[in-house]
Amino acid sequence: MQNKEVVVTYAGLTKLEAELNQLKTVRRKEVADKIKVARGYGDLSENSEYDEAKNEQGIIESRIAELEAMLKNIRVIDEDELTNEHVMVGSHVLLRDADGDEEAYDIVGSTEADPANGRISDESPVGAALLNHGVGDMVEVTVPSGATISYQILEISKSAL
Repeated sequence: MQNKEVVVTYAGLTKLEAELNQLKTVRRKEVADKIKVARGYGDLSENSEYDEAKNEQGIIESRIAELEAMLKNIRVIDEDELTNEHVMVGSHVLLRDADGDEEAYDIVGSTEADPANGRISDESPVGAALLNHGVGDMVEVTVPSGATISYQILEISKSAL
């Protein structure tokens, strides 16, 4: 992940920075306190509280390193870059499938994806297939199950991210 460009909205950047700050200032101290208390329980070789706190510390430190690597390679989407001409990260897209059903998605970077709330990654099968297409285009997407779904792009607008 070190050299991979991470594309985010300004809100996504703020969220990542807040998570990093929370981990460094609050969670690190909480876990250090747990380790300190667990050491007081005696023999570390049979101390499950100590082992659990050390595992938690490892997870937190790993996430801190991951966030720091992301933030080094981050590119924030500039509102001025967004157009209604082509689908790109930061676009809100209205689609119609072959059955005539309409679906709306916000195309976001992978760190901001939340498919249950209509926020799909530019790296997902649907998101990747839609990129650089315009209104009226028919796009075929092969989903992980192997099925192919056809969408027509009805509308492109700037996402309200």
